[in-house]
Amino acid sequence: ETWQPSTWIQAKFWKIPIIRGFATMIEMMRVGLKAISKSADISLGEEENLSALETAGTIVFALFAVVGLFIALPMFAGELVAKWCNLSAFAEHALEGLFRGIIFVAYVAGISFFKDIARVFEYHGAEHKTINAYENGSEMTPEEVSKFSRIHRRCGTSFLIIVIVVSIVVFALIPTTTIFWRIASRVILLPLVIGISYEIIKGASKSNGIGKWLVTPALALQFITTKEPSNDQLEVAISALNKALDA
Repeated sequence: ETWQPSTWIQAKFWKIPIIRGFATMIEMMRVGLKAISKSADISLGEEENLSALETAGTIVFALFAVVGLFIALPMFAGELVAKWCNLSAFAEHALEGLFRGIIFVAYVAGISFFKDIARVFEYHGAEHKTINAYENGSEMTPEEVSKFSRIHRRCGTSFLIIVIVVSIVVFALIPTTTIFWRIASRVILLPLVIGISYEIIKGASKSNGIGKWLVTPALALQFITTKEPSNDQLEVAISALNKALDA
């Protein structure tokens, strides 16, 4: 099954630097949620499809979990340590970013032990190997594709690490006032952080100089989020790529 991109994202406004990063993220989330819903329906069986209410409830729960775990928790942890050590405001924001990174890496490492998630990470590895093979003009067979790296510079995993680093600088510019505003400001400024991070990862993916070295630490996380795939999984990834290219 092939899903066409949304028509709204083709408008010139959504091609403006910074703005295009957030627009791309929204489109990726749309397609991702559609794919997850499709996968869940297949897993549950045609007679047990998720209802619209169940899907909406899952999304709302996930959003609250993200805000609590990746925004509020590191913010409070950074503030607590900064007060204990009598650190500056910028140091507090840096600690917040550090804690956010630690929580994110720990979360990803933790879920990688689940059998189903480990299988997803194998397909993730198959995806990267396939893209690397295609971009290097290789013959698109499982045997040839398997020879390529499962690490890719444009991966969303690396993008999220860049987001964490950029957020330290952006959030440091916001005056510290009430707790509500501090949490709300991070949510409000998230599109800006995503847009800046998108431009960084886009530029770095085309660079063989400083840009390549800047994203190298972020690439290390892919050793957790990707696993070596089987030939069957590589066949699926190759088939998916061919379907996308045909579209």
